[in-house]
Amino acid sequence: MKDNTKKTLKIFWQHAIKYKWLGSLLVASTVAVTVFEIIVPLFYRRLFNSLASGQPVDQIARECIIVLLWITALYLIQWAVRRVSNFSANYFEARVISDLSSYCFNYLHRHSFSYFNNNFVGSLVKRVKWFTGAFETVTDKLLWDIVPLIITAIAITVILGLANIWLAVGVIVWMIIFILINLLLARYKIRYDIKRNEVESSNTGLLADTITNNANVKLFNGYHREVNAYAKSNEEVRYWRLFTWNLGSFFDAVQGFLAVVLEVGVFYFAIRLWQQGVLTIGDFAMIQAYLIRIFEQIWSFGNVIRRLYESLSDAEEMTIILELPHEIKDTPNAKTLKVKKGEIEFKNVLFKYHKSRKVLDNFNLTVAPAESVALIGPSGAGKTTVVKLLLRMHDVTNGQILIDGQDIAKVTQESLWQNVSLVPQDPILFHRTLMENIRYGQPKATDKEVIEAAKKAHCHEFISHLEFGYETFVGERGIKLSGGERQRVAIARAILRNAPILVLDEATSSLDSESEHLIQEALNELMKNKTVLVIAHRLSTIRHADRILVIDKGQVVEEGSHDDLTSQTGGIYAKLWQFQAGGFVK
Repeated sequence: MKDNTKKTLKIFWQHAIKYKWLGSLLVASTVAVTVFEIIVPLFYRRLFNSLASGQPVDQIARECIIVLLWITALYLIQWAVRRVSNFSANYFEARVISDLSSYCFNYLHRHSFSYFNNNFVGSLVKRVKWFTGAFETVTDKLLWDIVPLIITAIAITVILGLANIWLAVGVIVWMIIFILINLLLARYKIRYDIKRNEVESSNTGLLADTITNNANVKLFNGYHREVNAYAKSNEEVRYWRLFTWNLGSFFDAVQGFLAVVLEVGVFYFAIRLWQQGVLTIGDFAMIQAYLIRIFEQIWSFGNVIRRLYESLSDAEEMTIILELPHEIKDTPNAKTLKVKKGEIEFKNVLFKYHKSRKVLDNFNLTVAPAESVALIGPSGAGKTTVVKLLLRMHDVTNGQILIDGQDIAKVTQESLWQNVSLVPQDPILFHRTLMENIRYGQPKATDKEVIEAAKKAHCHEFISHLEFGYETFVGERGIKLSGGERQRVAIARAILRNAPILVLDEATSSLDSESEHLIQEALNELMKNKTVLVIAHRLSTIRHADRILVIDKGQVVEEGSHDDLTSQTGGIYAKLWQFQAGGFVK
């Protein structure tokens, strides 16, 4: 925790220091406000001493009015300076929070594909929000509580010391005891705050997961199971939330007792000093004002420390993400991939998902420029892994993957993805308009070019019948569209992108026969003069591939054209073809 707290504060500082002039104005104005608040009770002492002086009433009234004018002037100056402090705080915090939010967004999106597969969306969103919220809390507590407390403690101690040294000593001893007790209690409580955050994150992730899978919950009769699981999670959250709240209430009780001790002790001692003629009535008024001020500052100190610890523990989860090195990174001085021909070569590739799970072993494959190669085989054979490695969703354990002789591990990821278009089996769309989703493949494309791509992908037909046409929002993950419609939008996006290398991962799996026929025509057009890798289970979609590879257990076990492979007696492809086509397709 301590190490992560330092890292969190370091990140906050790195972004805050960019606005040092605004921050300096904020700190200076906050200090000035505190100083004026300390000066005012000195004039109240003078006011009450005048009232108790025994002088003629008119003279006392004149002196009191003069003091009152001074007090009014101080309050007005304090009011003006506080406005400066408030507005500068608004500008400062808004800018830094915006920078922190962008920093989290940028760093988070550079994590690998597998990282997002292993973390709940809702949990990641919560961590970003809590991290930026923690900066606001930490800044507010430091500016409005810690800094004023330090200044107030020093100034009041000095002023009371001038009246009587033992008053100052008593207040100092009390503050030291109070602060130490609060620090010890806060440090004790933080471990349980972290535990509470962990169970709340788990609870949020469970909620997001069930909402995402709401159809499965209904169709697989999982409602009662999920209700029970969520109730169990909620009960755990309730337990730790109540426990930490009760600890907070106990701390408040301790603080209240210490406040009573200070109030009674200081005034008892002050009465003794008044008996000796050391203190005046005005001193009593000043002491009471300062005690109230100390109570306000020091009472909030306990809450401030707890809120600081809580906020830093809230931010810790995001700090861990920000400190976690990116799994897939560009090498130093990575070059831009330049694709002139589009040749792909896997050279002695070894890949393990885990130390014990070997997926590809000494895998070799060369795809010639403008050649279409289809990969088939049973689930888990390594087909999808080949594509993921080509896209650098993972890095190879050993070996090389080359594109036009350039090692993809030594080029920038952005330039790699710029030259490869992927049409996945289950395309996920942004909750944006159809126009925006298709244009995502080529941000500078005109509306006309987008519509032309949609026509080639045969999705213009259904789009034109929608009430808002291309300005229709598709819902989260594209849920408002059917699977086939999402697939066609994804194909349109790839057509518009027009990258030299094309990867089709079961690209027609969600289409009915008629749509598949139309899409296949569009794909045939799209595939011209491109290097193509196709993953397919439906063999009818890959009959015309230049080469078909049958992969099993990470190795190429058969290779050839459709006619070559179907003529091999007892071959894996021939058996699969017999099962799927039954010999009626030629």
